[in-house]
Amino acid sequence: MDNNASFTTALLRWFAHYGRELPWRGIGDAYGIWVSEVILQQTRIDQGTAYWHRFMQRFPTVEALASASEDEVLRQWQGLGYYSRARNMHVAARQIVEQGGFPRTIEGLRALKGVGDYTAAAVGSMAFNLPAAAVDGNVYRVLARHYGIDVPINTTRGKHSFEELANELLPRDKASDFNQAMMDFGATWCTPRSPRCLDCPVADTCDALRTGRVDQLPVKEKKLKVRERRFSYVYVRHDGMTALHRRPAGDIWQGLWEPLFIEDAPLPDLGCPLTLVASGVKHVLTHRVLLADFYLAEPSSRPDLPPDYIWIKEREIGDYALPRLVIKLIDQL
Repeated sequence: MDNNASFTTALLRWFAHYGRELPWRGIGDAYGIWVSEVILQQTRIDQGTAYWHRFMQRFPTVEALASASEDEVLRQWQGLGYYSRARNMHVAARQIVEQGGFPRTIEGLRALKGVGDYTAAAVGSMAFNLPAAAVDGNVYRVLARHYGIDVPINTTRGKHSFEELANELLPRDKASDFNQAMMDFGATWCTPRSPRCLDCPVADTCDALRTGRVDQLPVKEKKLKVRERRFSYVYVRHDGMTALHRRPAGDIWQGLWEPLFIEDAPLPDLGCPLTLVASGVKHVLTHRVLLADFYLAEPSSRPDLPPDYIWIKEREIGDYALPRLVIKLIDQL
């Protein structure tokens, strides 16, 4: 048996004993699998599982998701971050309904809004056993270490190299099991730090272990510089009401709601003192660090605000999808 075949056989045998039990596995439902994959793109599995249950309870079918409003979808997503995932999923649900059901080809899945190569392969293999390798961060790490590959994984060349290798390893009749085995093995065994090399089922053929490079692989090119932004929020309270506006396209948190927002401008004159509630509250995004000051204003009459602000009852603020940072700030009131 060649190295590739023995690697695949060992991983499938390992998966049969140590694969994770997850609620969307074995259900044969493309919708539930797809929702799990979108949630887990940027979310830890322990947090993502709870969101998956809530999301599936609120939108049990793709038709239910397609018929919901964007606000409803964003409210269910609230706290997960990377809200473009939810907006794209909402658009894709409507595409699926218009098509009469989930596409059953990789090309068809790839054509859905927000669905990339990995998600198409993951859903296609797990729902329809399509022979396509799903290559995520876990898979990059396992393959880079086992085969001693030092091509940066965040380059076009690296992406193509790893996808080609993963598809060579993929058993055509067990695509679902193999993809899940690779994900689980990278997530629980061949982890970024402190991998379980001593009882690894493929330790005998692992190049990184043999050459002492386990902690050096996979290789990534330097990341983009993280940018810092500083801004202020003013929570305006008057007669049991408060003002919110929806964040526009082209910036973070598109479509979510927030109190009076100020960036690169002086604090507004609202006809009353502004009470500082919190200063320099830090919130970290992928390529940005946000530092926010939070003020409370309680004017005796409604102040003039920009036309995109609406007044709502304070007790109804939970009906609006808010960024996690805003929730954290309002909690301090």
